[in-house]
This record gives sequence, structure tokens and C-alpha cells, in this order.
Amino acid sequence: MEKEIKTEISINTTLDKVWAVLINFDNYPNWNPFIKSIKGEVKIGNNITVRIEPPKSKGMTFKPRILTFETNKEMSWLGHFLFSGLFDGEHKFELIDNGNGTTKFIQSEKFKGILVPLFKKQLDNNTKKGFEEMNYKLKELAERK
Repeated sequence: MEKEIKTEISINTTLDKVWAVLINFDNYPNWNPFIKSIKGEVKIGNNITVRIEPPKSKGMTFKPRILTFETNKEMSWLGHFLFSGLFDGEHKFELIDNGNGTTKFIQSEKFKGILVPLFKKQLDNNTKKGFEEMNYKLKELAERK
């Protein structure tokens, strides 16, 4: 009962510029079509409040715990639906320096739990499309900076 979604995009600018857009959580409502808000202190071990709205899906607010937060490199969190083991998601943003002034942005999530098979179709379609839409908007904003 495990499922992973992984998307990536090449962004024609440096790591620090992509990271600056990615961690400006106050600006998410203005540009991010998938993650509408992130509130709270983003620090390893802390819980934050995240609002997601995948395309053609009902939005959801949850309170994941920050697992990693490494400047210009990676941020991840672990969230649960109701309680651990039912439907857990480990969401990760990774930035990789391509060595030529461009950045590879990878957005992924590993889902585990007994409800994962029930949501497989929605994850493959709506959630993945939400990742892709966010990736394109992040690219657009970061390349403008």
C-alpha cells in the first residue's frame, strides 16, 4: 500500500533564485495553483499548516511535521490523514544545481497507508497535475527574478 508521485522541471536560473521563490510562503496565495498556503515556522521538527487544492479536487488543510529544511537544497514534510497509517504522505522539494546556471526542481510525494489504493486514481491524475502546475509557475516566477 505504497504509491509515489514524482515530477521534475528544469528552471533557467540559479538555485538561490528558485529557493527564494519556493520558501516565500507568504506569496503562495498569489501564484501557487496547488499549495495555496503554508503557515507556521518552517523548522525541522515543527508542525506547520498546509492548504492544498489539487485540480478538479476538493481542497484539504493538514498539519504536517517538517522533516528536512536545507537551504538551496531540500525541504520535506510528513503529513497524515486523521491518524498515522491510514493515509500518510511524505512531500519533498529538491533543488539540484545543473552546473550551468540552471536548476532541476524535483517535487515528489510518497504515500503509505491502508487508504492509498482508494485514492490511486486521484493521485495519478489530480495530485500529479497539481504538482506539474506548481512546477511551471515556480519556473515562471524564478526565471523572472
